[in-house]
Amino acid sequence: MCYVYFTCYLLAPQQRWVSEYNISIMYISELIADFLEYLEVEKNRSQRTSVNYHLYLMRFVEFAGDIKLAQINDTKIRHYRLWLTHYKNENDVSLSKATQAYHLIALRHFLKYCAKRNIDTLAADRVDLPSVKRPQVSFLDQKEMELLLQQPDTATLSGKRDRAILSLLYASGLRISELVNLDRSHINLKQREFTVRGKGQKDRPVFISAEAANHIQEYLDKRHDNLAPLFLRVGGQQVVDQSGDYRRLTARSIQRMVSHYAKLAGITKKVSPHSLRHAFATSLLSRGADLRSVQAMLGHSNISTTQIYTHVTDPHLKKVYEDFHPTVEGSDQNLASSEAI
Repeated sequence: MCYVYFTCYLLAPQQRWVSEYNISIMYISELIADFLEYLEVEKNRSQRTSVNYHLYLMRFVEFAGDIKLAQINDTKIRHYRLWLTHYKNENDVSLSKATQAYHLIALRHFLKYCAKRNIDTLAADRVDLPSVKRPQVSFLDQKEMELLLQQPDTATLSGKRDRAILSLLYASGLRISELVNLDRSHINLKQREFTVRGKGQKDRPVFISAEAANHIQEYLDKRHDNLAPLFLRVGGQQVVDQSGDYRRLTARSIQRMVSHYAKLAGITKKVSPHSLRHAFATSLLSRGADLRSVQAMLGHSNISTTQIYTHVTDPHLKKVYEDFHPTVEGSDQNLASSEAI
Protein backbone atom coordinates (compact mmCIF):
# COMPACT_ATOMS: atom_id res chain seq x y z
CA MET A 1 0.00 0.00 0.00
CA CYS A 2 2.84 2.38 0.78
CA TYR A 3 4.12 2.06 -2.80
CA VAL A 4 0.73 3.07 -4.22
CA TYR A 5 0.56 6.10 -1.98
CA PHE A 6 4.11 7.07 -2.87
CA THR A 7 3.36 6.89 -6.60
CA CYS A 8 0.26 9.03 -6.20
CA TYR A 9 2.08 11.83 -4.48
CA LEU A 10 4.69 11.86 -7.24
CA LEU A 11 2.07 12.22 -9.96
CA ALA A 12 0.17 15.17 -8.58
CA PRO A 13 2.24 17.28 -6.16
CA GLN A 14 0.51 20.50 -7.20
CA GLN A 15 -2.80 19.15 -5.93
CA ARG A 16 -1.47 18.66 -2.43
CA TRP A 17 0.43 21.83 -1.60
CA VAL A 18 -1.34 23.30 1.39
CA SER A 19 -1.98 27.03 1.61
CA GLU A 20 -0.68 28.85 4.66
CA TYR A 21 -4.03 30.13 5.91
CA ASN A 22 -5.06 26.82 7.53
CA ILE A 23 -1.58 25.72 8.58
CA SER A 24 -2.32 25.90 12.32
CA ILE A 25 -5.11 23.33 12.08
CA MET A 26 -3.41 20.91 9.70
CA TYR A 27 -3.64 17.18 10.22
CA ILE A 28 -0.65 14.83 9.91
CA SER A 29 -1.90 13.18 6.73
CA GLU A 30 -2.15 16.56 4.98
CA LEU A 31 1.58 17.15 5.24
CA ILE A 32 3.14 13.70 4.87
CA ALA A 33 3.05 13.74 1.06
CA ASP A 34 4.59 17.23 0.95
CA PHE A 35 7.30 16.06 3.34
CA LEU A 36 8.15 13.07 1.12
CA GLU A 37 8.41 15.35 -1.89
CA TYR A 38 10.69 17.64 0.11
CA LEU A 39 12.94 14.67 0.95
CA GLU A 40 13.38 13.72 -2.68
CA VAL A 41 13.57 17.17 -4.30
CA GLU A 42 15.35 19.31 -1.72
CA LYS A 43 17.22 16.74 0.38
CA ASN A 44 18.07 14.50 -2.58
CA ARG A 45 16.96 11.31 -0.81
CA SER A 46 16.27 8.16 -2.78
CA GLN A 47 12.80 6.81 -3.56
CA ARG A 48 13.58 3.87 -1.27
CA THR A 49 14.12 6.30 1.62
CA SER A 50 10.85 8.09 0.84
CA VAL A 51 8.96 4.80 0.75
CA ASN A 52 10.41 3.79 4.12
CA TYR A 53 9.66 7.17 5.69
CA HIS A 54 6.10 6.97 4.42
CA LEU A 55 5.70 3.56 6.07
CA TYR A 56 7.13 4.80 9.38
CA LEU A 57 4.99 7.96 9.46
CA MET A 58 1.82 6.09 8.56
CA ARG A 59 2.57 3.77 11.44
CA PHE A 60 2.52 6.82 13.72
CA VAL A 61 -0.87 7.71 12.20
CA GLU A 62 -1.97 4.13 12.89
CA PHE A 63 -1.07 4.67 16.54
CA ALA A 64 -2.27 8.24 17.12
CA GLY A 65 -4.93 8.61 14.45
CA ASP A 66 -4.94 11.47 11.95
CA ILE A 67 -4.57 14.10 14.64
CA LYS A 68 -3.76 17.77 14.26
CA LEU A 69 -0.07 18.56 14.25
CA ALA A 70 -0.52 20.79 17.30
CA GLN A 71 -1.70 17.73 19.24
CA ILE A 72 1.69 15.99 19.03
CA ASN A 73 3.24 16.38 22.48
CA ASP A 74 5.65 14.68 24.89
CA THR A 75 2.96 12.40 26.27
CA LYS A 76 1.91 11.28 22.81
CA ILE A 77 5.52 10.46 21.91
CA ARG A 78 6.08 8.53 25.15
CA HIS A 79 2.99 6.42 24.51
CA TYR A 80 4.07 5.91 20.88
CA ARG A 81 7.44 4.55 21.96
CA LEU A 82 5.70 2.09 24.27
CA TRP A 83 3.32 1.14 21.44
CA LEU A 84 6.28 0.42 19.13
CA THR A 85 7.88 -1.92 21.69
CA HIS A 86 4.68 -4.02 21.75
CA TYR A 87 3.87 -3.75 18.04
CA LYS A 88 3.68 -6.96 15.99
CA ASN A 89 3.10 -7.26 12.25
CA GLU A 90 0.74 -9.62 10.47
CA ASN A 91 3.27 -12.42 10.94
CA ASP A 92 3.35 -11.83 14.69
CA VAL A 93 6.91 -10.48 14.50
CA SER A 94 7.98 -7.65 16.82
CA LEU A 95 10.01 -4.64 15.75
CA SER A 96 13.71 -4.70 16.57
CA LYS A 97 15.24 -1.85 18.56
CA ALA A 98 16.91 -0.59 15.40
CA THR A 99 13.62 -0.57 13.48
CA GLN A 100 11.91 1.25 16.35
CA ALA A 101 14.67 3.83 16.14
CA TYR A 102 14.06 4.26 12.40
CA HIS A 103 10.41 5.07 13.14
CA LEU A 104 11.43 7.77 15.60
CA ILE A 105 14.11 9.14 13.27
CA ALA A 106 11.49 9.53 10.53
CA LEU A 107 9.20 11.32 12.95
CA ARG A 108 12.01 13.65 14.02
CA HIS A 109 12.76 14.58 10.41
CA PHE A 110 9.06 15.17 9.82
CA LEU A 111 8.86 17.50 12.83
CA LYS A 112 11.96 19.37 11.63
CA TYR A 113 10.20 19.88 8.32
CA CYS A 114 7.16 21.20 10.17
CA ALA A 115 9.36 23.69 12.01
CA LYS A 116 10.87 24.75 8.67
CA ARG A 117 7.35 25.61 7.51
CA ASN A 118 6.56 27.42 10.78
CA ILE A 119 3.94 24.89 11.80
CA ASP A 120 3.09 24.83 15.49
CA THR A 121 3.95 21.34 16.71
CA LEU A 122 6.39 19.51 18.98
CA ALA A 123 10.09 20.36 18.56
CA ALA A 124 12.04 17.55 16.90
CA ASP A 125 14.63 17.39 19.69
CA ARG A 126 11.88 16.38 22.11
CA VAL A 127 11.82 12.95 20.43
CA ASP A 128 14.56 10.92 22.09
CA LEU A 129 16.03 7.97 20.26
CA PRO A 130 16.47 4.60 21.97
CA SER A 131 19.94 3.31 22.68
CA VAL A 132 20.63 0.70 20.03
CA LYS A 133 23.41 -1.82 20.56
CA ARG A 134 25.47 -2.07 17.43
CA PRO A 135 25.54 -5.70 16.22
CA GLN A 136 28.87 -7.45 16.11
CA VAL A 137 30.33 -7.54 12.63
CA SER A 138 30.48 -10.97 11.03
CA PHE A 139 33.17 -11.21 8.40
CA LEU A 140 35.09 -13.82 6.45
CA ASP A 141 38.78 -14.37 7.07
CA GLN A 142 41.28 -14.89 4.26
CA LYS A 143 40.94 -18.67 4.18
CA GLU A 144 37.14 -18.52 4.11
CA MET A 145 37.25 -15.96 1.29
CA GLU A 146 39.54 -18.22 -0.73
CA LEU A 147 37.16 -21.16 -0.25
CA LEU A 148 34.16 -19.04 -1.21
CA LEU A 149 35.78 -17.73 -4.39
CA GLN A 150 36.64 -21.26 -5.50
CA GLN A 151 33.03 -22.49 -5.51
CA PRO A 152 31.52 -21.15 -8.80
CA ASP A 153 31.87 -23.44 -11.80
CA THR A 154 33.65 -21.14 -14.23
CA ALA A 155 33.07 -23.55 -17.12
CA THR A 156 29.56 -22.07 -17.37
CA LEU A 157 28.41 -18.53 -18.10
CA SER A 158 26.53 -18.30 -14.80
CA GLY A 159 29.61 -19.56 -12.96
CA LYS A 160 31.82 -16.94 -14.60
CA ARG A 161 29.27 -14.30 -13.66
CA ASP A 162 29.07 -15.47 -10.06
CA ARG A 163 32.86 -15.61 -9.73
CA ALA A 164 33.05 -12.06 -11.08
CA ILE A 165 30.40 -10.87 -8.61
CA LEU A 166 32.11 -12.46 -5.61
CA SER A 167 35.48 -11.06 -6.67
CA LEU A 168 34.06 -7.58 -7.24
CA LEU A 169 32.25 -7.47 -3.90
CA TYR A 170 35.40 -8.49 -2.04
CA ALA A 171 37.75 -6.27 -4.04
CA SER A 172 35.64 -3.11 -3.92
CA GLY A 173 33.51 -3.11 -0.77
CA LEU A 174 30.44 -2.22 -2.83
CA ARG A 175 27.01 -2.36 -1.28
CA ILE A 176 24.72 -4.84 -2.99
CA SER A 177 22.41 -2.00 -4.14
CA GLU A 178 25.39 -0.31 -5.76
CA LEU A 179 26.51 -3.49 -7.48
CA VAL A 180 23.14 -4.39 -9.03
CA ASN A 181 22.84 -0.89 -10.51
CA LEU A 182 26.17 -1.08 -12.32
CA ASP A 183 26.17 -0.89 -16.10
CA ARG A 184 29.01 -1.91 -18.38
CA SER A 185 29.72 1.74 -19.12
CA HIS A 186 30.18 2.52 -15.42
CA ILE A 187 33.24 0.40 -14.86
CA ASN A 188 36.74 0.86 -16.32
CA LEU A 189 38.52 -2.50 -16.31
CA LYS A 190 41.78 -1.10 -17.68
CA GLN A 191 42.24 1.61 -15.07
CA ARG A 192 40.50 -0.61 -12.50
CA GLU A 193 38.64 2.28 -10.94
CA PHE A 194 35.27 3.95 -11.37
CA THR A 195 32.78 6.15 -9.56
CA VAL A 196 29.68 4.86 -7.85
CA ARG A 197 26.73 6.75 -6.41
CA GLY A 198 25.98 5.44 -2.94
CA LYS A 199 23.72 6.32 -0.03
CA GLY A 200 22.58 9.92 0.14
CA GLN A 201 23.26 10.21 -3.61
CA LYS A 202 26.96 10.72 -2.83
CA ASP A 203 29.60 9.78 -5.37
CA ARG A 204 32.81 8.05 -4.33
CA PRO A 205 35.75 6.42 -6.12
CA VAL A 206 35.91 2.63 -6.22
CA PHE A 207 39.06 0.64 -6.91
CA ILE A 208 39.26 -3.03 -7.83
CA SER A 209 42.03 -5.60 -8.03
CA ALA A 210 43.54 -6.93 -11.24
CA GLU A 211 42.12 -10.34 -10.35
CA ALA A 212 38.57 -8.99 -10.05
CA ALA A 213 38.95 -7.05 -13.31
CA ASN A 214 40.09 -10.22 -15.10
CA HIS A 215 37.12 -12.23 -13.83
CA ILE A 216 34.70 -9.51 -14.95
CA GLN A 217 36.33 -9.35 -18.38
CA GLU A 218 36.17 -13.15 -18.76
CA TYR A 219 32.46 -13.03 -17.97
CA LEU A 220 31.79 -10.18 -20.41
CA ASP A 221 33.76 -11.95 -23.15
CA LYS A 222 31.35 -14.90 -22.91
CA ARG A 223 28.25 -12.73 -23.24
CA HIS A 224 26.62 -12.39 -26.66
CA ASP A 225 24.53 -9.28 -26.09
CA ASN A 226 24.86 -5.53 -26.03
CA LEU A 227 22.64 -4.97 -23.00
CA ALA A 228 23.70 -2.26 -20.55
CA PRO A 229 23.59 -4.03 -17.15
CA LEU A 230 26.93 -5.37 -15.96
CA PHE A 231 25.38 -8.51 -14.45
CA LEU A 232 22.46 -10.33 -16.05
CA ARG A 233 20.42 -13.33 -15.06
CA VAL A 234 21.06 -16.31 -17.32
CA GLY A 235 18.14 -17.70 -19.31
CA GLY A 236 14.55 -16.84 -18.55
CA GLN A 237 11.92 -15.23 -20.74
CA GLN A 238 13.27 -13.11 -23.57
CA VAL A 239 11.75 -9.66 -23.74
CA VAL A 240 12.32 -7.05 -26.44
CA ASP A 241 13.82 -4.24 -24.39
CA GLN A 242 17.10 -2.65 -25.40
CA SER A 243 17.72 -1.31 -21.87
CA GLY A 244 18.29 -4.81 -20.54
CA ASP A 245 16.78 -3.95 -17.17
CA TYR A 246 14.35 -6.85 -17.50
CA ARG A 247 17.37 -9.15 -17.17
CA ARG A 248 19.34 -7.16 -14.62
CA LEU A 249 20.29 -9.39 -11.71
CA THR A 250 18.39 -8.45 -8.54
CA ALA A 251 19.74 -7.96 -5.04
CA ARG A 252 17.71 -10.91 -3.80
CA SER A 253 19.23 -13.19 -6.45
CA ILE A 254 22.74 -12.18 -5.40
CA GLN A 255 21.91 -12.76 -1.74
CA ARG A 256 20.74 -16.29 -2.52
CA MET A 257 23.80 -16.91 -4.69
CA VAL A 258 26.29 -15.82 -2.00
CA SER A 259 24.52 -17.92 0.63
CA HIS A 260 24.54 -20.94 -1.71
CA TYR A 261 28.28 -20.77 -2.36
CA ALA A 262 29.01 -20.22 1.35
CA LYS A 263 27.25 -23.49 2.14
CA LEU A 264 29.17 -25.25 -0.63
CA ALA A 265 32.40 -23.92 0.89
CA GLY A 266 31.45 -25.39 4.27
CA ILE A 267 31.19 -22.00 5.95
CA THR A 268 28.79 -22.40 8.84
CA LYS A 269 28.31 -18.74 9.72
CA LYS A 270 25.62 -16.70 7.98
CA VAL A 271 27.14 -15.14 4.86
CA SER A 272 25.57 -12.34 2.81
CA PRO A 273 26.87 -9.87 0.22
CA HIS A 274 27.43 -7.44 3.08
CA SER A 275 29.76 -10.01 4.67
CA LEU A 276 32.08 -9.50 1.70
CA ARG A 277 31.94 -5.73 2.27
CA HIS A 278 32.96 -6.42 5.87
CA ALA A 279 35.76 -8.67 4.64
CA PHE A 280 36.95 -5.90 2.33
CA ALA A 281 37.14 -3.40 5.20
CA THR A 282 38.73 -5.76 7.70
CA SER A 283 41.38 -6.94 5.23
CA LEU A 284 42.45 -3.33 4.62
CA LEU A 285 42.58 -2.43 8.30
CA SER A 286 44.39 -5.60 9.32
CA ARG A 287 47.13 -4.75 6.83
CA GLY A 288 47.62 -1.26 8.23
CA ALA A 289 45.24 0.95 6.24
CA ASP A 290 44.15 4.05 8.13
CA LEU A 291 40.55 4.40 9.26
CA ARG A 292 39.86 7.61 7.31
CA SER A 293 40.87 6.01 4.01
CA VAL A 294 38.69 2.97 4.68
CA GLN A 295 35.82 5.30 5.59
CA ALA A 296 36.16 7.03 2.20
CA MET A 297 36.31 3.75 0.29
CA LEU A 298 33.21 2.42 2.07
CA GLY A 299 31.31 5.67 1.57
CA HIS A 300 30.52 6.17 5.25
CA SER A 301 29.37 9.68 6.14
CA ASN A 302 30.37 9.24 9.77
CA ILE A 303 33.63 7.65 10.86
CA SER A 304 31.87 6.09 13.86
CA THR A 305 30.22 3.72 11.37
CA THR A 306 33.63 2.63 10.12
CA GLN A 307 34.89 2.09 13.67
CA ILE A 308 32.88 -1.13 13.96
CA TYR A 309 35.71 -2.73 11.99
CA THR A 310 38.52 -1.68 14.31
CA HIS A 311 38.32 -4.96 16.22
CA VAL A 312 40.45 -6.51 13.48
CA THR A 313 43.33 -4.22 14.40
CA ASP A 314 43.64 -5.90 17.81
CA PRO A 315 46.45 -8.25 16.68
CA HIS A 316 48.29 -5.23 15.28
CA LEU A 317 47.84 -3.33 18.54
CA LYS A 318 49.13 -6.29 20.51
CA LYS A 319 52.26 -6.41 18.35
CA VAL A 320 52.80 -2.67 18.87
CA TYR A 321 52.41 -3.18 22.60
CA GLU A 322 54.88 -6.05 22.69
CA ASP A 323 57.39 -4.19 20.53
CA PHE A 324 57.34 -0.88 22.33
CA HIS A 325 56.09 -1.35 25.89
CA PRO A 326 59.02 -2.33 28.16
CA THR A 327 58.85 -5.01 30.80
CA VAL A 328 59.44 -4.03 34.42
CA GLU A 329 62.96 -5.45 34.22
CA GLY A 330 63.53 -3.62 30.99
CA SER A 331 62.33 -0.40 32.57
CA ASP A 332 64.78 -0.84 35.45
CA GLN A 333 67.59 -1.47 33.02
CA ASN A 334 66.68 1.56 30.95
CA LEU A 335 66.48 3.68 34.10
CA ALA A 336 69.86 2.44 35.32
CA SER A 337 71.39 3.16 31.94
CA SER A 338 69.99 6.69 31.92
CA GLU A 339 71.27 7.33 35.47
CA ALA A 340 74.71 6.09 34.50
CA ILE A 341 74.77 8.51 31.60
